[in-house]
Amino acid sequence: MLAHHKNTEGTAGRKILIIDDDRAVVTTLGGWLERNGFLVSSAPTAAGGLASIARDEPDVILLDLGLPDTPGLETLAEIRSRKPQVAVIIVTAHDSLDNAIESIKRGAFHFISKPYVPEELLSLIRRAAEKRELVRETAHLRSRAELLSRRLEAAEQQLAPSFPSSQMKEVEALICRVAPTDANVLLAGESGVGKEVLANRLHRLSCRADRPMIRLNCAAFPANLIEGELFGYVKGAFTGAVNDFPGMIAQAQGGTLFLDEIVEMPPELQTRFLRALQEREYRPLGSTKTHSADFRLIAATNRPIPEAIKSGQLRPDLYYRINTFQIEIPPLRERKEDIPSLVATFLKHFATQLGRPIPAIDPAVFARLKAYDWPGNIRELQNAVEYGMVLTHGDHLTEKELPKELLLPASLRPGAGGVVPGGSLNLEALEREAILAALTKSAGNKKKAAQLLGIHRPTLYSMMKRHRIPL
Repeated sequence: MLAHHKNTEGTAGRKILIIDDDRAVVTTLGGWLERNGFLVSSAPTAAGGLASIARDEPDVILLDLGLPDTPGLETLAEIRSRKPQVAVIIVTAHDSLDNAIESIKRGAFHFISKPYVPEELLSLIRRAAEKRELVRETAHLRSRAELLSRRLEAAEQQLAPSFPSSQMKEVEALICRVAPTDANVLLAGESGVGKEVLANRLHRLSCRADRPMIRLNCAAFPANLIEGELFGYVKGAFTGAVNDFPGMIAQAQGGTLFLDEIVEMPPELQTRFLRALQEREYRPLGSTKTHSADFRLIAATNRPIPEAIKSGQLRPDLYYRINTFQIEIPPLRERKEDIPSLVATFLKHFATQLGRPIPAIDPAVFARLKAYDWPGNIRELQNAVEYGMVLTHGDHLTEKELPKELLLPASLRPGAGGVVPGGSLNLEALEREAILAALTKSAGNKKKAAQLLGIHRPTLYSMMKRHRIPL
């Protein structure tokens, strides 16, 4: 007689299907499982079990191998083909080693022979049910992520600014011409000019738009980790590799791989990546298996290319491979006619985010915006608009709500002859001091330091490398 257990923790509402032609077993086992909180159904034949699976969607199936209509191993194979995510535990008196091995090979969660220890079977069922729940949650999260990605892409398209400047019209024309091809594209330009926005546009206009665009900022990872992020790795490839990881190249299969700040990729890794580009195949770390590499490459850099090649940061052979089509994006100071359109886009975005109406802008504000040289380019303009939106409480955005640096006389702004109020630091020294001050204020927390500086964390990593500040 099976013992009666009152502990039903973690089992409530989970469905168990028993496929067994022994009525006494079904009655005894089913009653015991119900007392432990499971919802139990049963079928005496393989055909009845398959019909019940389609109807009831069980979480765990207890399958006997000695069924009257179909051999149990064939039934197991049919269950796995129809419902591969459902956990199947073989519970049978036919307890041969061959049966156990074949059951596991065909996808059974576990094999247990009759008579069994009730507590052992209950433990197996709970583990199988938890695995089923984890699979469900993973599928839900993946579906949710895909939905959010589509919504984000739609929002990006809606908020994408138009560029009236002749320089950016030329850039747009180049993008429209190269996007439908599979040519590698190198986006060059200062930090904050909008390289990632244009990379997104290239992908959306490409023949790969229905496949993923995978982004990897080469400045955001230490040199010893970026190889695994890019190529993936197998469990045990190095200390800390507790699971397989497919890597960015695998995730971009059939789609687009966007490598931001590619000059920051370690030179030795550039050689390996070049080989993957040329041969269209690669191996994850620790693996002996070769995988195909089918992606369209978009790379970006904020460094002058000749300088990067001369210093050895960018290998010439990789440059010539990725530079099939280069698009130079001019800084905002050279196309100030784009500022009104950008401001309108950012105002709409932040007004929606803050739940406020879009304010009117005083003419003096535009005069200030156009008089400023925007060393941080579009990203700095976006931050300035957000700053103003947070401070304004009326229906007008005035000069009072602008960041202080925009209100300084031109001769006292950072970078204007290297002069700043109260000193004679040049822009590079000022930038380094600002980074160190932010890191000190945030107690070394780089996320908080980046927020204090009004920049993204990958940009902070890149700036720290440039100023030789330890990561």
